Amino acid sequence: MSLLILASASAVRASLLRQAGLDFHVRDSRVDEDAVKKSFAGSTDDGDTDALALRLAEEKALAVSRAEPGALVIGADQIMSCETRRFDKPRDMIEARANLLFLRGRTHTLHSAVVLALDGDVVWGHSARADLAMRDFSDGFLDWYLKTLGEKVKTSVGCYQLEGPGIQLFERIEGDYFTILGLPLLPLLAELRERGAALS
Repeated sequence: MSLLILASASAVRASLLRQAGLDFHVRDSRVDEDAVKKSFAGSTDDGDTDALALRLAEEKALAVSRAEPGALVIGADQIMSCETRRFDKPRDMIEARANLLFLRGRTHTLHSAVVLALDGDVVWGHSARADLAMRDFSDGFLDWYLKTLGEKVKTSVGCYQLEGPGIQLFERIEGDYFTILGLPLLPLLAELRERGAALS
């Protein structure tokens, strides 16, 4: 069975793989995500945002794969978009508030991608979307929410975790739970079983 490596410092992705029973190592790819985004020639439409998420996942997997011959490397990334905007994690609480005010009453999309690389080549990739509709919450709720989460609100691109108070932001969610968390897990596990990297 090939050595399996997760090319990510994401504690959430590592936890998902660990809970699924996989034996793997973690190695941060240290890819400059901002540089990849700036060099991307696509538009801000959904199809190109899917492609950008895949590109970022590929760059992460390839960066580690080139240094780890023979290992099967998992790269993953997620981008959030709403209308014609793409979002990054908020830099401070002021930006977090502004982002949530923009998302209030709107539906945004999470574009999640996962790839496998082997010996410096991408050998498999998959992308998926989830649509999340934020309710038209009150300013009072927003004040309470930001006070309750504090600095933790800056750890997520959407300023929420569904397993906490963030679930109260929403009126409708359409999509796979693992896609929302940033790792389309079921197709990844199926591919790992096909390659003998997970028990079938």
